[in-house]
Amino acid sequence: MTQSSPHRHAVVIGGSLAGLLAAAVLAEHATVTIIEADTLPEGPEPRRGLPQARHTHLLWSGGARAVEEILPGITDDWQAAGAVRRSLPTGLVGKTARGWLPRHGEMQFSISCSRDLLDSVIRSRVIELAGVTTLQQSRVRALEGGADRITGVRVDTPGEENRLVTADLVVDASGRGSRARTWLEALGVSGLEEAGVDSGLVCATRVFEAPEGAHAMGFPIIDVRSDPRMRVPGRTATIVPIENGRWQATLSGTHGGRPTSDPEAFLSFAKGVRDPIVGELLEGRRPLTGVSVTRGTANRRIFFENAELPDGFFAVGDSVATFNPLYGQGMTVAAQGILAVRTLLRAKGLAHPSIGIGAQRAIAPRVAAAWDLATSQDIKYPGATGMQPRAGAGLRGAYVDRLMTGATTTKSLTAALLQVVTMNRAPAYWLRPAVVREVLRASGRGALKAAPLTAAERAVAGLDLDGPAAPPVPAPAAGTARTARTVGTGTAGPAGPVGRAR
Repeated sequence: MTQSSPHRHAVVIGGSLAGLLAAAVLAEHATVTIIEADTLPEGPEPRRGLPQARHTHLLWSGGARAVEEILPGITDDWQAAGAVRRSLPTGLVGKTARGWLPRHGEMQFSISCSRDLLDSVIRSRVIELAGVTTLQQSRVRALEGGADRITGVRVDTPGEENRLVTADLVVDASGRGSRARTWLEALGVSGLEEAGVDSGLVCATRVFEAPEGAHAMGFPIIDVRSDPRMRVPGRTATIVPIENGRWQATLSGTHGGRPTSDPEAFLSFAKGVRDPIVGELLEGRRPLTGVSVTRGTANRRIFFENAELPDGFFAVGDSVATFNPLYGQGMTVAAQGILAVRTLLRAKGLAHPSIGIGAQRAIAPRVAAAWDLATSQDIKYPGATGMQPRAGAGLRGAYVDRLMTGATTTKSLTAALLQVVTMNRAPAYWLRPAVVREVLRASGRGALKAAPLTAAERAVAGLDLDGPAAPPVPAPAAGTARTARTVGTGTAGPAGPVGRAR
């Protein structure tokens, strides 16, 4: 590992997950200043600049492995703080567009907790790194430099306006509200193309007290997806176990079928999606919060990698692309992109003249894979606006539909589906000959007809014991409780070029 150089300085704009991980990577090569508009809390507390933290956040195994590579031991730290690790599909009762997934033994996993807890554990690790400091309650007003090179930023701090902070490298991780395109264009940078797809999705989230004994038994994630092939509003309902014995429930809907902030309407909406299981599980549970609603969920992407970027700058995370939050892609795309940047920095060093555009191009394949998956689905919903699917999208969509059908009955296709959904592989993985052969033979015959909750799970949740119950689920695979350093040795990012997650 390269030791940080006292002669080089990097600025990271934004202290959320992407900015923190970028700072950890840059700290190997320079001193780092994180500039954050909020006051960063010491523990898992909400921040004004992260309103989406109120909603369900799942970190897929592809993202968890990438963060683990950057911060070894972080998975252990998350779990020690209360985060929940669930084997997939063992710990998932999930209805995809094509039906219920069987609960096989562990193929992948997820980490679930409040976003406040997730970020706080990362933050406590990063701010302790040698050479990393924070400049809080401060806002960047402009980039310093020109179209050829960025040399720092202009910042309004509590004690000084328009303060110059010089830097050898500036990384924009300021998120959905990023002004990087405006800043760059003010310096004469051109060619910053932008695209978007908006399904009109609205998310509504409420936290409930979980049933007694549910956490101890490893109660599964419950997830009912919409079917974008149907020309009706897409509506979903999800329950995710989080820290402190709580259930975080998120509902969503597109144009014509959106949830509201009305607490009285929450359960009826949950019961009105493709399967009522989420509403049934929440009935009688004690709510611990009101209903939080978010409307700004559009997919948006700036193609920084195609522009003539000045030296000394690149963007990461939501500053590059935002995704429909239902697919759970944002954190994983950010982590995998920053891991790719680490590889580049270790090979070329921070002083390399093209490190900025090189980093942007290293990030781009991870962004593109998630972008194609999310937008190809979202544009199908009634009233959706934005860029239309590329030529051949119909054929690709039919193939994916058939794969998803097979995933409801064929173990190898369940595994293939999860490889891509959890972002351990790029969608090109689905075109491997072995997968194609299984897809061509795929059939939905024998698929599950009801939510595969076991009798024990139905009992702890207080559901009708005379209802359909699945057989006992497989025990966790040997080693699933092993330390995070071992967990983190799997594939850390998408394999191969992009084609098209949650």
